[in-house]
Amino acid sequence: MKTITPTQLKGDERKWYIVDATDKTLGRLATEIAVILKGKNKASFMPHLDNGDYVVVTNCDKFKVTGKKMTDKMYYRHTGYLGGLKEISLENLLTKKPVKALEFAVSGMLPKNKLRKGMLSRLKLFTWDEHTFTAQKPELIK
Repeated sequence: MKTITPTQLKGDERKWYIVDATDKTLGRLATEIAVILKGKNKASFMPHLDNGDYVVVTNCDKFKVTGKKMTDKMYYRHTGYLGGLKEISLENLLTKKPVKALEFAVSGMLPKNKLRKGMLSRLKLFTWDEHTFTAQKPELIK
């Protein structure tokens, strides 16, 4: 018996999926997207290869969260200077940069290595119903 190891996929062999984020919970939506970006939904999944697919998310600012997360959930960053810790709540982040909240959630569920940047580059986020990737004929995920 031979052990068959899959190889790295080219860009034209990847499939396209479309997800509507309206009224979906943030964490559950992010895990669904992360699984597709990593390629774990395929039988040929290998953790050291980036064989995931493209994901187009529409209405990415219309997700829902449970409890008081809209005001209590904080995102932190540091400027690099003393006392430079900046924080912003989820509510304020959605008003300033509505795409970033879902991007942070998906990014935290991807591997923390050199593969993450390539996986995140295949995530396309839109705040409206329409997208610019109709030529790729993405499949709708419900």
